[in-house]
Amino acid sequence: MQIVPSTALALLLVLALMLRGPWRGLPLLMAATPFGVAAAFNLPAAGGASIMVVDLGVVAAFGLFLLQSDSPARLLGTMRPFQPGFYLALLTLFCAVSAVLFPRLFAGMTEVFGLARSNNSVGIIEISLHPSSGNLTQLFRILIDAMAFFAFATLARERPAQQLVLKAMLVATWVNFALGWLDVLSFDAHLPALMDPIRTANYAILFDNAMAGMKRMIGGFSEASSFGYYCLGAFGFWAQYRLSGGRVRGSGLALAAATVVLLRSTSSSAYVSVLAFLMTAGGVALARHFGRSVDRRLVATLVRASVALWLTLIALGAAYVLLDPVQAFFNRALFDKLGTESGIERMTWNLRAWQNFLQTGLMGAGLGSMRASNWLLACLGSIGLVGTGLYLGFLAALFRAPTPADREQAAVIDGLKAGCLAMFISAMLTQPTPDLGIFFFLLAGLATGLSRGAALESAPGRSLPIGSAPYRNRPARAGL
Repeated sequence: MQIVPSTALALLLVLALMLRGPWRGLPLLMAATPFGVAAAFNLPAAGGASIMVVDLGVVAAFGLFLLQSDSPARLLGTMRPFQPGFYLALLTLFCAVSAVLFPRLFAGMTEVFGLARSNNSVGIIEISLHPSSGNLTQLFRILIDAMAFFAFATLARERPAQQLVLKAMLVATWVNFALGWLDVLSFDAHLPALMDPIRTANYAILFDNAMAGMKRMIGGFSEASSFGYYCLGAFGFWAQYRLSGGRVRGSGLALAAATVVLLRSTSSSAYVSVLAFLMTAGGVALARHFGRSVDRRLVATLVRASVALWLTLIALGAAYVLLDPVQAFFNRALFDKLGTESGIERMTWNLRAWQNFLQTGLMGAGLGSMRASNWLLACLGSIGLVGTGLYLGFLAALFRAPTPADREQAAVIDGLKAGCLAMFISAMLTQPTPDLGIFFFLLAGLATGLSRGAALESAPGRSLPIGSAPYRNRPARAGL
């Protein structure tokens, strides 16, 4: 095990969670999510794999939850049939089987694009299918995702306090904003070493890439695309929260901050995803109110957003025609993307992922065995038809989670689901593995828990199933 400077940050996070407990410590855990390349420690014996600060925080939160009274029964309450937790539990089990068994069962039957780690950098090479360290590391990532979901879906169900969730989202948004600008300003001041204490993972850190003469913002992540992916989650939450009528103090500034760093990320996948998200969210909002009286605030917001988008497109079109730097920026970021060597390479990965799916009898090559550049193809190529079906079942159940009548509660739940939707749209464009990330599963767990908790609160006379008793009716335990 290799100790790194950010190990101290991980230990402080674990200590804080132990003192405050997993639920009250949620804002602290969320504050760690933008530190995407801050390692708690590295594992040279495991192919140089890195355990992140937020990974250790999730494990600590889940462990503290298990130490609480009746935790197994309460956890089972989150796995009720045909709820999101039910599908995720089955998916996690299937991923474990696929990671251990499939690379051996289908060894040599297909060629895959897999990871090769050398000199503190990662490259993707074409190899014959065989068991590798990638199977274990990807399984670890899925297990961490599941821990994050189940712990906070259960805690949020038992104590559906949306104000704590809003506080956590505010903290995460502003920490990400600060890291993004610290990355840019430290580079412009020729002091990039200021970010070294939180760039300790065994990843290639593309901190000096530029686009049209402008440094690409990566914040606490390894590259602009992963930074943009995180920004999409924060932007989706605050945009939908405001659209749904949420008015907590500071939400407007948080939306502005998330928008600024999203645009400054210079991530082409983030730009395409945010346009697709805005059209989807607007369409869903109109469909939801179709055939009944439409809220004037919703109509006004959509009209203003449409006018602003139209004027922005006109301004960008004029700038593209008249200004060479703007033209160079958009050519590199969007229009020439598929024709580049990187674009052709990624299309090759996707084609091979489809071949992996077919050549393994629709079962997949095993979690962690291959890489693609599209979430759906990465799922089909690695966990096959069964695993992809379970994953889609989880997502469908998540987005169908009901919202309560209370406007503020509904706005928070809608915002959490919108953050997941924005990240999922981006994943469909570029995600190399089935892992959607800890931030995604934290948002999903909180949305699921708050939705179920609000439903239980609205039916006080109803007998609650095992594991669904409100948290506030339980005896308090120090530190938990």
